[in-house]
Amino acid sequence: MTTPCRELADYEKLPDQVRNTVEGLRRDGFEEPSPLFRCLVAEPTDGDVKVNGPALVGFALCYITYSTWKGRALYMEDLYVMPQYRGKGVGSQLLTAVAEMCLSLGCCHLQFSVLDWNDLAISFYHSRGAKDLSQAEGWRMFRLLPDDLHRMVSAHPKSGTAEP
Repeated sequence: MTTPCRELADYEKLPDQVRNTVEGLRRDGFEEPSPLFRCLVAEPTDGDVKVNGPALVGFALCYITYSTWKGRALYMEDLYVMPQYRGKGVGSQLLTAVAEMCLSLGCCHLQFSVLDWNDLAISFYHSRGAKDLSQAEGWRMFRLLPDDLHRMVSAHPKSGTAEP
């Protein structure tokens, strides 16, 4: 699965951001008593299999999150299809499988983010009924990186109330 992950980072123009390892993916998603994520994969069909060809042609990685207003939700971190398999329904099948998982888990919604320059992905999701919350509701996504977290923690005394 590392090849599709690396390809996704390259496609999103963020190849230097990949820090996870095969061991990390295996531990967090497949060996934990309570996996931190769920991963759906698309494998090549018999007609697509070539000698030394890809074992996976796409994947969708998601995890349970929570809305204080609505309850359990599903966040799709990634949906990726290898370039030579795009336009063949693989992405639609993966997204449909994620939608089925979302419904079967009793989630209130499926949420994900898309880079603003990725017009193909934006069009793909819009055509399936997805709403752009940055336009529709004005939500903006924020992130604190480890340096920011360390700076925050060191600048404020421990409150003793946070639990892992």
